[in-house]
Amino acid sequence: MKIEAINFKDKFEKFSEQWSPRVIAEMNDYQFKLVKVESEFVWHDHPDTDEAFIVIEGVLIIEFRDGSVTLESGEMFVIPKGIEHKPSAEQECKILIIEPKGVINTGDVNSGLTAQNDVWI
Repeated sequence: MKIEAINFKDKFEKFSEQWSPRVIAEMNDYQFKLVKVESEFVWHDHPDTDEAFIVIEGVLIIEFRDGSVTLESGEMFVIPKGIEHKPSAEQECKILIIEPKGVINTGDVNSGLTAQNDVWI
């Protein structure tokens, strides 16, 4: 076991790609992933799992078919499994996502934004 704090700022400095989650820790079967986002993502869902979004820096908008939620730095939202959603950010936003290991960022949607899974920093 490595006895060292995980520093979000240091980890965010290790990558520049947008919409490409980077794993920073695991707990049981869950992964903690840092992501930089800007512009619009794709409509998608995760039929088998909830997904937690925590905004570290910036503003994240999560659209749903019947509304939207705006998250600012220090806020979070849990999307229930099976709910179609589309995240977006007008300017770069840094977020932490918590979800089970193996979850693909675009769900079942094939997209140019589908990221390689299980990439650690």
